[in-house]
Amino acid sequence: MSEVLVKPLRIIRTRAWLWGAGAVVLLALPFYLDRFWLQAGLFAMAAAIGAIGINLLTGATGQLSMGHAFFLAVGAYGYCVFAADGGDGLTGLGLPTWLAAVLAVLVAGAAGGLFSPISGRLSGAYLGIATLALVFIGQHVMFNAHDLTGGANGRDVPPLSLFGLTFDDRELLVAAVPFGSAEKLWYAGLVLLAAGALFARGVLRGRPGRAMNAIRDHRIAAGVLGVPVARHRAAVFVLSSMYAGLAGVLLALVFQRTVPDYFGITLSLEYLAMIVIGGLGSVSGAVAGAVFVSLLPQLLTRYSDALPLVSAPGTGGIAPGEASRYLYGAAVVLVVLFLPGGLVGTAVRRRVTTHPGEER
Repeated sequence: MSEVLVKPLRIIRTRAWLWGAGAVVLLALPFYLDRFWLQAGLFAMAAAIGAIGINLLTGATGQLSMGHAFFLAVGAYGYCVFAADGGDGLTGLGLPTWLAAVLAVLVAGAAGGLFSPISGRLSGAYLGIATLALVFIGQHVMFNAHDLTGGANGRDVPPLSLFGLTFDDRELLVAAVPFGSAEKLWYAGLVLLAAGALFARGVLRGRPGRAMNAIRDHRIAAGVLGVPVARHRAAVFVLSSMYAGLAGVLLALVFQRTVPDYFGITLSLEYLAMIVIGGLGSVSGAVAGAVFVSLLPQLLTRYSDALPLVSAPGTGGIAPGEASRYLYGAAVVLVVLFLPGGLVGTAVRRRVTTHPGEER
């Protein structure tokens, strides 16, 4: 009996040490990394937040959505409209930036709420096609509503201000290290990602998560068992939209300028690739897939000179962005064929097989 108890305790202690060490490393990185790597990490954090949202919708509840880019755009442009002062000739309400960020997330959730009656009644490919229409509608609005979006040229993003700290490029010395916008936003991104991941994990492990999985596995049977299917599906769609809105706000703050071209169908497909590669229905899978898909084009761009066939756009080789799509497209095919649980699901199965006593 003592050996049965000691082994899980040892495993828990080891995991705690690993999590603690990982947290210390993440907190220390801004003191050592240059701007490129910090921005790459911030893009991965924003992608992870958005991927958690679509994984709740598609991975846990079984609702195919191809309109995730639309809700990211709502969050990004909503923040600009609420926070800007209108000095550039575009619409701006001049609200405190922290309030603008909150309102942008709520507006993204409201947009998901307006669409939720449709999401509660459609499923499968029909829902995917319906959500795809959102992307085309969003693209039309972003290119033509010049007063709100700035048109094809986009609009500048006001820097976030919180507790007297402005997350802009004005340097702030911390332990003799100059902190610019990337360094400051790094910690904001970590807090937002950790909060989003913990909340989603709580949802998936509680009664809502069990209801979501029941709807995904057999919608009719879930309804017979008393699960309010339409209400749960609508609520998850709203929650997923809010995650996308939060990711859009963080992306806007990192880019410092929003442009319509970024929020197209390609972005929605990338988010679907993230959750398939990482693992459907898993928070850690969403994060792992987001890191893989978001960092790949940036790494290829950074090291294009040293890689065969990959070169800068217009120089005769394969552009880094195009090469990255080939690679994570191939990764999706390989995962579907050989690793149906994704990267994280495969790791969990291997750990359980190696240490079967852990599940007791």
